[in-house]
Amino acid sequence: MLELRPLLTSIGFAAEASGADLKNVSEEEVRAIERAMDRYGVLVWRGQPLSEAQQIAFARNFGPLDLGLKKARKNPDRHANDEIIDISNVSPEGGIYDRGHAKIVSNLANQLWHSDSSFQKPAAKYSMLSAVVVPGEGGETEFADLRAAYDALPFPLKKQIENLEAEHYAWHTRLWLGDTVSEEQKAKFPPVRWPLVRTHPSGRKVLFVGVHCTHIPGMTLAEGRVLLADLLEHATQREFVYRHVWQPGDLVMWDNRCTIHRGRRFDLSARRELRRVTNEDTASVSEPS
Repeated sequence: MLELRPLLTSIGFAAEASGADLKNVSEEEVRAIERAMDRYGVLVWRGQPLSEAQQIAFARNFGPLDLGLKKARKNPDRHANDEIIDISNVSPEGGIYDRGHAKIVSNLANQLWHSDSSFQKPAAKYSMLSAVVVPGEGGETEFADLRAAYDALPFPLKKQIENLEAEHYAWHTRLWLGDTVSEEQKAKFPPVRWPLVRTHPSGRKVLFVGVHCTHIPGMTLAEGRVLLADLLEHATQREFVYRHVWQPGDLVMWDNRCTIHRGRRFDLSARRELRRVTNEDTASVSEPS
């Protein structure tokens, strides 16, 4: 039986989950996990080490899988399964990447507040991140509740943004961090638009912001970017944020439709190995843009 211990009780965000073996979940447990995700947005599972195949099998219970930027990158991959997204600083040969390597740039981009695959349609539904090796210090992951952030907006600002959209671009942060992106890669992920205010399947409204946002169509570039920066600063106030300190064997599951997240700083020469599997939000294809 699924058991839940709320972690950020002030806003009902994030919960530690137990009572299910993620290697072999029943249909009833899958439905219970979905209900818990609608309520809490983030579920933390301790002591659930999974193989690649087991992690993929667990994720498939919640819909088709999303490869994200792997669809455009041709770098060597140290994982046997394409569905595994490598959140690590480890090369296919087993060493630590040099600080200037594109993989490290990608890891540093993950330290900016974002929602997985908001730069595409369909976007992402759930992400499941499994910890294999964690550094002795740093490398935590923070999650922010975009539902609580919307609820706390002043009414005039809610009215101002209710019909606005933001453009999301896959390579925005990579280019900002000095990475190089080919024309072929750019063509794989043209910009997409999402409303600044979306409605989650649970019925709650969401302030849908993050660093993939480049501008607000219909506003000057400067005015739109200042508004986006203000909204992101609002959404990531401490009272809306759960900070997860990783242990090997942890699996953290979050809903990209109502949360944003970021990794925290760590010594880039220290080994850090996590594996992510993500579902497509197939329902998002039919949303207005």
